[in-house]
Amino acid sequence: MSVIRELSFSAAVQEALAQAMEADERVFLMGEDIGVYGGAFQVTGDLVHRFGEDRVRDTPIAELGGAGVAVGAAVAGSRPVYEFQFSDFATLAMEQIVNQAAKMRFMLGGKVSVPVVFRMPCGSGTGAAAQHSQSLEAWFGHVPGLKVVEASTPEDAKGLLLAAIDDPDPVLVFEHKLLYKVKGHVPAEPYRTPIGKAVVRREGKHATVVAAAIMVHKSLEAAEILAKEGIDIEVIDLRTIRPIDGATIIASVKKTSRLACVYEGVKTLGIGAEISALVAESEAFDYLDAPILRLGGAESPIPYSPILEKAAVPQTEGIVDALRDLVKGRI
Repeated sequence: MSVIRELSFSAAVQEALAQAMEADERVFLMGEDIGVYGGAFQVTGDLVHRFGEDRVRDTPIAELGGAGVAVGAAVAGSRPVYEFQFSDFATLAMEQIVNQAAKMRFMLGGKVSVPVVFRMPCGSGTGAAAQHSQSLEAWFGHVPGLKVVEASTPEDAKGLLLAAIDDPDPVLVFEHKLLYKVKGHVPAEPYRTPIGKAVVRREGKHATVVAAAIMVHKSLEAAEILAKEGIDIEVIDLRTIRPIDGATIIASVKKTSRLACVYEGVKTLGIGAEISALVAESEAFDYLDAPILRLGGAESPIPYSPILEKAAVPQTEGIVDALRDLVKGRI
């Protein structure tokens, strides 16, 4: 029988790492300050004491080199998990992620796999300013050969990470920093959340909201507020950015006839654009009773000022107002 406890998001990630390392000696961790310090957000914790420095390896502040070592180790038969302190710093390692990890299987005729995982703490809300607060998952979702996942709950944080470590191809695991302290039910035994499968977090009939990570929580809050007005919102948690679960989204839109995409990344060329196009190119388009709505981040770097930082990304109040207008035909 499954034992389910309450764990924080960060504890669920740490448990997934530990269980993967216990089950497979090929799994090892790399990253800046992940050893004795326990990680920039204390996610790796005491794993260095449990598994030793050979399997929990502190790396220099050199993301391109660290990512390159991880890719090489994966090709050689290991299953490395490389942690960027902030997802923003992956920009320094684009060569290894985009030109090497993503393309080796294709360029070598399918004879080589690259089972590497890149963990990416992401998002705003911590006062870390423009170079430490971005949501870049749409960038990497544009690259064939990469898989991109982003959990909203501790349960999926564990399940998606274990699935990513098992995967024969490179997987980028985005973890919103504001979710690390969020608690939820997490089974004790190892399990896998399927990559490429969304989940309906709330059933509804008047509009569909598609979101990921922290925006799932804000959308659910908005849905509860609107329910008091008789407006019934369905909320889909993407869980996987690439490949997107189009079937779940299309089925929901055919039921509700309205669609809103809520995401923290910059609105232009963001996840919402792809979801909008997916629906517009499907049979669900004929079911739409209103234009598709995109609620994304501002066309600006993330400000340091707490007030401006909050204004730069969708918040519950704004989601409520936008969905109300969508359902009432004011958009």
